[in-house]
Amino acid sequence: MNIKIITVGKLKEDYLKAGIAEYTKRLSRFAKTTIIELADEKTPDKASEAQNQQILMKEGARIQEKIGARDFVIVLAIEGKQFPSEAFAQKLVDVTLAGYSDITFIIGGSLGLDPMIKQRANMKMSFGLLTLPHQLMRLVLVEQIYRAFMIQQGSPYHK
Repeated sequence: MNIKIITVGKLKEDYLKAGIAEYTKRLSRFAKTTIIELADEKTPDKASEAQNQQILMKEGARIQEKIGARDFVIVLAIEGKQFPSEAFAQKLVDVTLAGYSDITFIIGGSLGLDPMIKQRANMKMSFGLLTLPHQLMRLVLVEQIYRAFMIQQGSPYHK
């Protein structure tokens, strides 16, 4: 299985980099994991709605270039479905059984995701109604993917 995480914006905080590196290393026994950081567009203070839409479109075009035609795409979006960890683990099993070997997760930038990326998604997923910095969301996502594989293995890690 191949897992790709496409994110908008560069990760700067060392503590987040260390956590992501640790979980990516742990995941390596289950899947090849690739994290693709894409440049974010600078958002002017007090940007108009039209400016925000232009920014989302530019970021969306960059994201689209990195999505494979046969990828199962999961976007992180506040309006997405929430899963308990066990159900998320089962969803990954179901996706694999449906014939997908490439799962792509997408985390947008500070403005979110372009609607065309959400339309391309096979699934929208939410980690709740709280707003989290998109850099922190990377760490949370990688840990939850690792947790899903550990649940599938029957590991006590989840407890």
